[in-house]
Amino acid sequence: MLFDTHTHLNVDDFNDDRDETITRARHAGVKGFALVGFNYNTINRAQEMVKENGDMVGIYGWHPTEAVDYNADAEKYLLSTLEDDRVVALGETGLDYYWDTSPHDVQEKVFRRQLAIARELQLPIVIHNRDATADCYRILKEEKVSDFGGIMHSFGETPEWVEKFLDLGMHVSFSGVSTFKKTVEVREAAKLVPDDKILIETDSPYLAPVPKRGKRNESAFIAYVAETLATTRESSIADFEAQTFQNALDLFALDFDGQQLVRRK
Repeated sequence: MLFDTHTHLNVDDFNDDRDETITRARHAGVKGFALVGFNYNTINRAQEMVKENGDMVGIYGWHPTEAVDYNADAEKYLLSTLEDDRVVALGETGLDYYWDTSPHDVQEKVFRRQLAIARELQLPIVIHNRDATADCYRILKEEKVSDFGGIMHSFGETPEWVEKFLDLGMHVSFSGVSTFKKTVEVREAAKLVPDDKILIETDSPYLAPVPKRGKRNESAFIAYVAETLATTRESSIADFEAQTFQNALDLFALDFDGQQLVRRK
């Protein structure tokens, strides 16, 4: 069983074949999907999909590249979406200095505000970090993220950094980036993550893993991530899949009844 803990099946890239894409993922063994919405449009569609599919849950937040659009109305809207019982985390939020579409100080302000909301609601927080690792770490440490936990999404940093984020109590999620030939340090980092802290994801439609690199990513391809990391960690694929599936259930406070994801009481 596989749990794709970070997928954007709710974006426009899947408008022409969304149902077929979901079917392929289920046939590949994906039993859980965490749909991540990061602005009005993607959250709205994720809400519709989560409502219609028992194997899907929602993660809603404001992406750092969209931070300039975060205001009182956006926060009111976000807070209303987080009231849904099938929302399991807040995100993705964080810092993105690569695209640089929002000033750094605005990104930090919006990031800290969402951390405060996650603390208040006791929701795990899902962190987007691109070219901003030191600042992400500093803010998470200052905001005492260990009080509510979260995920370093699509981890792509060195072993030294993974240890620092683990010390903050974070889970670490690996995407197709971990399968790339040149990302040796990412695989080395994956070896250091404790069994109960590791997760897997696709971040589809982005970051397709080897051997699908260069194509539109989809949740079915998470099997390649699982295979690579199981080999890296010298685990059987079956054991690794079972471990990461259980880790997702535990972090998100879910149970699986064989067909659906159910909120723990």
